[in-house]
This record gives sequence, C-alpha cells and structure tokens, in this order.
Amino acid sequence: MNTHELIKIMKFFIENNPGPIYLSIPNALIEAINKGVIGEGDRLPPQRSLAKELGTDLTTITRSFSEARKQGLIEATVGRGTFIRIGASETRWKNTNQAVVDLTMNLPPIPENPSIKNLIQTELSSILRQQDLHALLSYRMTGGTTDERKQASRWISPVIGQRNEDDILIVPGAQAAIAAIVTTLLKAGDVLVTDRFTYPGIRTVCAQFNIIIKGIDSDAEGMLPDQLDDACSRLKPRFIYCTPTIQNPTTSTMSIERRKQILSIARKNNTYILEDDPYSLLLKNPLPALAHLEPSRVFYVASLSKVISPSLRLAFMCAPDVDLSTRITAALRATTLTNSGLMTALITRWIEKGTATQILSAIQEELLERQKIAKDILGDTHCTHPEGPHIWLKLPEWWSSIDFVSYARKQGLGLVPSSVFTVEGEPPQRIRIALGSATTRENLANSLRGIADLMNHKKTFGFESIV
Repeated sequence: MNTHELIKIMKFFIENNPGPIYLSIPNALIEAINKGVIGEGDRLPPQRSLAKELGTDLTTITRSFSEARKQGLIEATVGRGTFIRIGASETRWKNTNQAVVDLTMNLPPIPENPSIKNLIQTELSSILRQQDLHALLSYRMTGGTTDERKQASRWISPVIGQRNEDDILIVPGAQAAIAAIVTTLLKAGDVLVTDRFTYPGIRTVCAQFNIIIKGIDSDAEGMLPDQLDDACSRLKPRFIYCTPTIQNPTTSTMSIERRKQILSIARKNNTYILEDDPYSLLLKNPLPALAHLEPSRVFYVASLSKVISPSLRLAFMCAPDVDLSTRITAALRATTLTNSGLMTALITRWIEKGTATQILSAIQEELLERQKIAKDILGDTHCTHPEGPHIWLKLPEWWSSIDFVSYARKQGLGLVPSSVFTVEGEPPQRIRIALGSATTRENLANSLRGIADLMNHKKTFGFESIV
C-alpha cells in the first residue's frame, strides 16, 4: 500500500466533492483500489492518523468508515485494525440489478438431453423408496461412507489413477476442502504461492486466515518454472496452489513436461502442492493430474460443480498420506461437520449406474459447441480452451477491465473484471466470460455479439463506471 498516494487521493476527493466529507472517503477508496494504490487485504491507517492527515475530526472519519463498510469496501477486526475487504473491487462493477444475461458464474450448461430434471426426480424417488430415510436425513460420517468413497475414487480415476477408497474424502464443496487443507497445514504469516491471476476462492481463504499469498507469472502452459523456483527459494512457501488443467481465469493447461517441472521444484524445495482440479473431466482425454504423477506431495481436490452441477455441493479430495487425511478430516468436522446425505446418495447412484458419465458427456458436447460460437463471434486471439467453460478475453487498449464490465452491465451483460483474479500487480485489460451460464446457445450468441459491439465502442470522455 502506498499511504502517501492514498492520502493524496482522499484529499483530492474531499476538496473536489461538494457533498459531505464522510461520503467522499469511500469514493476515494474505490479510486485508490482501481489505481492499485491500495489492494484487497491491505490495512488502512488508524482513524486518528487519517483524521490528522486530512485535517478533519475523528467523528467524520468514523462515519466515513461506517459508510465504506456498508458499501462492502472495508472490514474491521478488533485488535487488528481496518482492512480493504477481499472482493472490494467488485463494488465498481457489481450491483443488485439483475443482468439480462449473467456470464459471471462458471456453471456447466444444463443439457436438454438427458433431462436433468427428470433424472433427479427419478433417482430421488428411487432412493427414497430403497434407502432408510432416517439415515439420509441424519448427520453423516465426515468424509463419507466406504461405498461413497469407492464411487468417488472411480469417478476421478481417469485423472488420478486407481486409488483405494480409504484415500478419498467426500467434502461439501471444493471451497470447504481448500479451506480445510490450508488451515491444517498453514498458520498466519505463512506463504502460499500461486499464479498472478488465480481463482478468487484461494484469495478469500488466505485473507480470512492471514496467509500471505504471492503470485508468479504464467504462460500458455501455466506457472513459469524459473519464477516458481525463485519464489520457492526466496519465500519458503508451505504450499503451491495451482490448477494445471484449464486454469481459472487464463485457461492455461500444463503439458506433461511442465507438470513434471512443477513437481520437481516442489520436491527440491520441500513444498506441498494443492491441486485444484475442477475442469479435467471436461476433457475427453484428460492429462494425468499432479496427484497421479506424485501422490505423496499433492493434495488433490476435484469438484462436481463444474462438471455436473454446483447444486450438489460435493467435491472429492485426496491427501498425500493417512496422517494428513486424518488431520484434514478433523478440520472438516470442525468447520462443515458433514456432507448432505441426500445429495451424496444421488451422485453415488449416478456414478454407479453411469448416469453421471452420461450427463458429463452431454455437458462436454455442449461446451464444445459454445466454444465454437465464441470463436466465430469473438475470434481466436483470446485465451481459451476448446473444451473449457470460459474465455479470458483481451480488451482493446481504450478499455480498462472494470470500465468495460461496468459499461456492459448497463447494457444488460454480466461479466467479471480481471481485478477479481489479480494477486499482485496491475490488473490486465481482460475480462472472463463464462460460457455455460447462458440458458441457450442462441442466448449466448446474442450476448457475445453484444460484447463484440461493446469492444468496438470507444467510451467518451468523462464516462463514469461506478454503478
């Protein structure tokens, strides 16, 4: 954080805003976040210090902080101070109005055939007839039953190879698994290394538990080995967090050689890897996971949210050994207790009967068609993967990411700016477009044509992007 520049921006807003001073400061914070003067997770100067620097009274600063909290810009912790909230930059582009088409969420498209609605109705009806209702609606064993873990192992075996069901844990969502792993192995002040543009969920976890997160550059094959090796040597991270297949948001996918290089660096520096793998099963011929190449060093997490449906709230994970698995199970028990019996029964039956594979195949085909539509309309100069669920769209030089997303929302299109994914440095002139959340291909095509039109539009002087 550049405190001098922050004070300068605040003074400018106070002097040039005819309204109350307490309303000027939240706007100054938004400007400072947008310019990179202050970042998400940074601690603000004490209120008394700000009052003195700005030449105002403490009551005004307290009132302005209260307003900033209402806007979702800051959060305060007793004894630690006031911090820029993770996700604060969203206040510049997100509002409560429903977009005509929301392309912000990376959801798998709902296939028409097979009918998910009919499959759910049929399977749940069968489960309720054949299984003990009391057991389904009661608290479950943390980590899942033997049969549930057996089917989970079968589901992820194309990526991680054959594993004993005792190695697998059933978890209520990938985010719960990531939080459990991070909090089990790291403590406040420890370092985690990831891509410079990365999944916002890992940033949220690190901010919540005061883990230091550092980003390194990537290319089309993911993390740059030289930079990763240097970061590991200097920072001594406890974890490397990565998504080797269809990285979110850049879509980079590691080759076998790159995967081996990353593992070699982790081995050399005695560092664990947290492999977040939501997308591999979208590929008809997925590459082996890092956890398959070196099981003893990798924590593996595979969510069903991106390949079947987020409504299931289920993920499968593997730890490097029994002791670590036991410790993570304890962390899961302490935070999430257990998974849903009904949803776990549903997906277990679907995997066993082949229904889950049938649904996955339909989603794969639909995403292939949606990627073709995107290529036809937006061209092929953007970061994408032909089997992936999203595009990392490069904007013309006259558009900043947040301004473009704000303007698009006014036109009824929901997109995500690059600032949401940026760990360090200036957010690039890119946006992420999720292809699966549009209800139909026609709906998607119309939305992408709208984006293409907006890209050619040059904003006029004085355009305000705050919404």
